Amino acid sequence: MMYDNQCEDHRVKFSRDEVRRALGDGLLSFPITDFDEQGRFDAASYCSRLEWFISHDISAVFVAGGTGEFFNLGSDEYREIVRVAVETVDGKLPVIASAGLSVESGKAFAQAAEEAGADGILLMPPYLTECPQDGLVDYARQICDATDINVIYYNRANGILETEAVQRLADQCPNLIGLKDGKGDIQALNKIIKTVGDRLVYIGGVPTAEIFAEAYLSIGVNTYSSAVFNFVPDMAVTFYKELRKGNSEVVKKITNDFFIPFVDLRDRKKGYAVSLIKAGAEIIGRPAGSVRAPLTMPTSEECQQLEKLVGIAKQL
Repeated sequence: MMYDNQCEDHRVKFSRDEVRRALGDGLLSFPITDFDEQGRFDAASYCSRLEWFISHDISAVFVAGGTGEFFNLGSDEYREIVRVAVETVDGKLPVIASAGLSVESGKAFAQAAEEAGADGILLMPPYLTECPQDGLVDYARQICDATDINVIYYNRANGILETEAVQRLADQCPNLIGLKDGKGDIQALNKIIKTVGDRLVYIGGVPTAEIFAEAYLSIGVNTYSSAVFNFVPDMAVTFYKELRKGNSEVVKKITNDFFIPFVDLRDRKKGYAVSLIKAGAEIIGRPAGSVRAPLTMPTSEECQQLEKLVGIAKQL
């Protein structure tokens, strides 16, 4: 999916409306982050991965996200990851990075992403502590105010905003363009959508979001983040296209044959929503190294089960 763009300061820029359209209609990709054998960021491997990603029919690239282990990256690594991504994608699609953890670190990540040429940030929840609604609004507002680029709020974990808070944040922050759902509470999300309306773009973002895809679509959430795209991209794109066409038979078959067994495997251990993706990438010959602690890689037996699922996906 291509968009009109303008070149400014030798970097391709997308308008706010173009980024909104990209996020609201099309499959969203979330690449894993490549580490070498010593556990350091591998820029060459990451560049190759992104070139492969954008050769498929996707509408935006989210780098250093949850699947990309944002929570495990140093600030210098983060800057390099976003820089490499912006240069590699080269204006073909919007590039969205991540920010968060605290107000000050969130501001720093957002400013680094903006300086690197990213088109927006996915604002992650605050680190650790439980948060009141007014505190969450202030957290997000301060980070939004620190950057001119687009912001998508990730509604998950200890950062869940309720309807009134989402409305207040949208009213206060012109550069807030989207809400990504990470909870899977369809009733709560539907209430937000019906109340806030098209002021925001809504993105499905629970782990293995395809398992929620039909429910999301029923309330007007047209797209979602696909982690499995990292190792079964053709099937991921097919699933999305057939979902949007209303082809319930194909959606049901892929869900039954691939996604339900994958979710069962994923649920064996916390963190496997990321770890299995890295294992899958290695299975298809596009390794990205191991996950960093506190995550752990799957066992050899689990990798064998995943390899069988990869084989099934190739037939779907």
